Amino acid sequence: MSPHGTAIRLAPSLLSADFADLAGAIRAAEAGGADAFHLDVMDGHFVPNITFGPALVKAVRRRTALPLDVHLMVERPARYARAFAEAGGDTLVFHLEAADPPVEAIRAIRAAGKRPGVALRPETPLDGALPLLPELDELMIMTVSPGFSGQSFRSEVLPKLRAARQALDAQSRPIELAVDGGITRETARTAARDGARFLVCGNSVFAEGSVGDNLAALRAAAVQGSHDPVP
Repeated sequence: MSPHGTAIRLAPSLLSADFADLAGAIRAAEAGGADAFHLDVMDGHFVPNITFGPALVKAVRRRTALPLDVHLMVERPARYARAFAEAGGDTLVFHLEAADPPVEAIRAIRAAGKRPGVALRPETPLDGALPLLPELDELMIMTVSPGFSGQSFRSEVLPKLRAARQALDAQSRPIELAVDGGITRETARTAARDGARFLVCGNSVFAEGSVGDNLAALRAAAVQGSHDPVP
């Protein structure tokens, strides 16, 4: 176990996998010790790109029993909460900056029997999420701009990550602190040092080399970082 009472968890982002062999990527990540899978849903409105909908989430659900962390980069998360819940998502993470009122999105996710989470763009202050913490199961700090894979980790977000860790530690129940974007061995260590315990990792898992070796190296770096002193 690491500080803050939570073990490091790694969630490979399937958007970075080979879609022609998605089942193979899932098997390799499971064998390599993945703790969950992350699925990036983009609607072409909240972010410029379009990825996939509930049908792909349902296909992934049929191929794994691991938790599915569904990142709803969509304008109207409350409208789609039930569809992604029924497809097999376990945690539905919507953006604080989306058009739906956050309380409405949380209510829709809870009504569908799933865990709600909220994500913040790099430039969005933490303050807007703080009143929601008692209703959340996950807080995701974006360390890249949402909508495009392969971006570099933005270190200016680290003070917000540290502040989020302090805020979550003050809650009466556990809330997962996730980080998403640009996670490499180096940034995994930095993010874990500053309080993240759920790391979304894409290209660093699937781009080259062994998926199992990549996950092991990321986990070792994050575990080491979780014991590093916070600056």
